[in-house]
Amino acid sequence: MKGLEDEQTRKLIQQMGGLLRKIRSEQKLSLEELAEKTGVSKLTLGKIERGETNPTLGVVWKITEGLSIPLTRILVMDDHVDLSRCGEGFMIYGPDQTWRVETVFRNTDGPTMEIYRAFLEPQAMYSPEPHHKGAMEFVTVMRGNISFKVEERVYQLKQFDSIKFEAASKHLYKNIGEEEAVLHVVVRYPS
Repeated sequence: MKGLEDEQTRKLIQQMGGLLRKIRSEQKLSLEELAEKTGVSKLTLGKIERGETNPTLGVVWKITEGLSIPLTRILVMDDHVDLSRCGEGFMIYGPDQTWRVETVFRNTDGPTMEIYRAFLEPQAMYSPEPHHKGAMEFVTVMRGNISFKVEERVYQLKQFDSIKFEAASKHLYKNIGEEEAVLHVVVRYPS
């Protein structure tokens, strides 16, 4: 199974690079201009476009924010039917590896919605980069207990509790339990 996962990851990284190059070209941006818009170095952008590196979630957020596109626009596999099994999707890790998101469904037609499974280690925290302006985020706790901070307000969520908020708001996830928390995350972009 590990070989299949490695092959799928390699294929997705190459497709992501090709899509990034295509989108950058459509927007008539040089690598230098994209680096300026995103805060991601020209060298890193070039490696991503050539499929030579698997970027972190923070880097991908910066790129999609700079291009004004949903994250899943560059996380696409060329399949006609998309079946998502937990643990088999494309995984992106936070900086300290205690937070990870797995894409559930991806679409190349400029989707207005993204769906993820997110996992947060016990007692760990994750504060994501600000998301696209006007986007809404919907989070449901599937397993565990989460302390969720949006701007200055803190909410306690337990299994099957949900929260909705503007995704560009500063927010922080904290697993206050002793087991890995599992979340279902939907991001809806403005049309």
